[in-house]
Amino acid sequence: MIEALKQELAGGVSVEDKTNRAREFLQVLALKSLSDQDAFSHIAFIGGTALRIVFGLRRFSEDLDFSVVSAEGYDFGGLCGGLEKVFRLNGLNAVLDKDKEKTVNSAFLTFPGLPHALGLSGHKQEKLSIKLEIDTNPPAGWKMQTTVLNKTYLFSVAHYDLPSMFAGKLHASFYRRYTKGRDIYDLFWYLGRKVRPNFEMLNNAVAQSQGRAPGVNAGNFKDFMLERAANIDLGAAKKDVERFLEDKSELRLFSKDTLAAAINSAG
Repeated sequence: MIEALKQELAGGVSVEDKTNRAREFLQVLALKSLSDQDAFSHIAFIGGTALRIVFGLRRFSEDLDFSVVSAEGYDFGGLCGGLEKVFRLNGLNAVLDKDKEKTVNSAFLTFPGLPHALGLSGHKQEKLSIKLEIDTNPPAGWKMQTTVLNKTYLFSVAHYDLPSMFAGKLHASFYRRYTKGRDIYDLFWYLGRKVRPNFEMLNNAVAQSQGRAPGVNAGNFKDFMLERAANIDLGAAKKDVERFLEDKSELRLFSKDTLAAAINSAG
């Protein structure tokens, strides 16, 4: 597996780029393992990594995010154990640290020494990690679809449809307690694709976190976005997202005028 990873990184242009590609290789292997475990009978792939792997978003990502869609038979510990076993069977020393005590079940899979083995670091003990987060109480109203992926392996994943994922991203972009540039980059992507969000899910998500639904609909959607976008710290967003971009020139998007123009030109 180390040699396969080295081949995957051969076209990388920098240590940063190769590190992102190595993490993505591990993410794909994790998704393949979850598919083989029939996990997608119980969970749906969501978030920025889903946008990249399923829909071709042009930025890298760190986390694998999911929502529980069928609680019956959902076994977080079993899924994590299966992931750890698959990595080890592929010659990768994976150290698992999981936490299922919260509404969002989370786990880190850490690979000590992997950056050194791949020639990405001079420090033998440096680690590369991937994080899984599974929301066991997602806002209602989501819709799903299934996509067959051909990413080193051929397998299928169940995921939210784009309107539902956009609803989740709008909630994250406008109500997260801190500025996350990857959210804002993804927001630009959705606006450029002229995706219309799943309004039912968006209102439910805001009500769940803020205690009250904003009543967003097709008629007031642009005004809602313009009002919320005015509070975004785009300088902080740029710093956060830069290391994940394939094309750093896209940082020029991060201005108040460009974001307002994107919102106003959305369908």
